[in-house]
Amino acid sequence: MDPAIHRGESAVADAYRAFAEQEARGVSATYEAWALGISADPELVDLVAALPPGKRQPNLVLAAARRHGAAGGYDALRSTLLTCWPQVRATVLSHATQTNEANRCAVLLPFLAALPQPLALLEVGASAGLCLLPDRYSYRYDDGTALDPADGSSDVVLPCALGPGTTAPGRLPEVVWRAGVDLDPIDVHDADRCAWLEALVWPEHDDRRARLRAALDVARRDPPRVVAGDLLDVLPSLAAEAPRDATLVVLHSAVLAYLPATARAAFVDLVGTLPGHWLSYEGARVLPATTPHASADATRSFVVSVDGVPRALADPHGRALDAIGGA
Repeated sequence: MDPAIHRGESAVADAYRAFAEQEARGVSATYEAWALGISADPELVDLVAALPPGKRQPNLVLAAARRHGAAGGYDALRSTLLTCWPQVRATVLSHATQTNEANRCAVLLPFLAALPQPLALLEVGASAGLCLLPDRYSYRYDDGTALDPADGSSDVVLPCALGPGTTAPGRLPEVVWRAGVDLDPIDVHDADRCAWLEALVWPEHDDRRARLRAALDVARRDPPRVVAGDLLDVLPSLAAEAPRDATLVVLHSAVLAYLPATARAAFVDLVGTLPGHWLSYEGARVLPATTPHASADATRSFVVSVDGVPRALADPHGRALDAIGGA
């Protein structure tokens, strides 16, 4: 066997095992079983290893399998992958991991509300732009804080648990301008593209699926503008469109991990040249400044940073927020 091929297969097996043990365990029994099964299944490892390196992620492959009928236990997944691999492969190659979790706004809100108002939001990797609408959702923090838009309770209600050292915001932000950039924006009126967003929600997460549908309905009433393009190319000109009397906030969540290290570094350099503030919500090992806060606990593996300074640890899907160091 070609040593390079063997290394690719070994990397796939290791990646799927790590995904099962570090990300899916305790969060999705289905994805834990599926990823562990693939990691120990040479025939399926071969199939995944034949994909381009950037298309081998468990989230992407498993979502594509579900789009083509995979459900239930590992044997059912295996059957789907073996019998429908050309279709699954085509979906993997034509789609991307674009999880658009509106509940992340509950984690971002305390930081957005603390900035000088009004705000101009510019989201990198915006997908359908659901995280560009923090002022259109309702929030319920576990300290009893309830926040609603001025016109009443939203159809989208975002819960969040607050740990020591964190405080719920006292108001919703005032957003006067919003825009996003994405390599492949999702049109909220496109039923097939929205169905793909649903496929990216893990099997047992019915609350997230219902929230996604409600957030898409909110977005359809007045869709946020999301520009197609590479963030490094589009960001400067889009930022220049923001009104000068508003505080520009460049924000992103679970996006930079999908960029090569060189592009990630270039983005950090670029965002540092822009006016306003930078709000980051990424995996702890994604940015050098946040890596010291990496945790073995997958539910605390994301770090919220403001202007490059780590401020809090957060659940990847926005369910909980803790101050770094608990203070």
